[in-house]
Amino acid sequence: MGNRLSKIYTRTGDDGSTGLGDGSRVGKDSLRVNAYGTVDELNSTIGMLLATEGVSDDVREALTQVQHDLFDLGGELCIPGMAMVDDSDIDRLEATLDRFNEPLPPLKEFILPGGGMAAACGHLARTVCRRAEREVIALSRVEDIRSQPQRYLNRLSDLLFVMSRVLARASGHGEVLWQHERRRRPDTAG
Repeated sequence: MGNRLSKIYTRTGDDGSTGLGDGSRVGKDSLRVNAYGTVDELNSTIGMLLATEGVSDDVREALTQVQHDLFDLGGELCIPGMAMVDDSDIDRLEATLDRFNEPLPPLKEFILPGGGMAAACGHLARTVCRRAEREVIALSRVEDIRSQPQRYLNRLSDLLFVMSRVLARASGHGEVLWQHERRRRPDTAG
């Protein structure tokens, strides 16, 4: 185990830099810091979801495992050359996704974020997950990054979408469907 923080502030970042896990220093606005920072933000949004009422034990168990994975993924991104997320983590996400998706009715319409507080938090986590994936892709264009972090985040965003559907239905609010026919289109025939 690495050093534990006994003093929270160090003043070493006052110049706009931060230390990576390998001891090197980079700008706080670097692509690498953006990537692992967004993964940390994602983990926080999942924590917010888990703090809401009405999260079933099976959803709670799956998302708690995801939080541990995300901490590992952030560590991998913080330490250049480190490998902490592997194919078995992605396989587990896919199996969890299939298990939660199987009883849901097929989608025929787009779903709007909402459907109760837990589902709305799930949708927020999904959008932060998509941003984290984009940040990892941006980083991979300029630095050597393994494919597993990007693949993990891609599957996780799908899982969060499905879990949001599950949570909306379980809450009694139901899914909020996009009503594409709600507006009258102007007659363009002339």
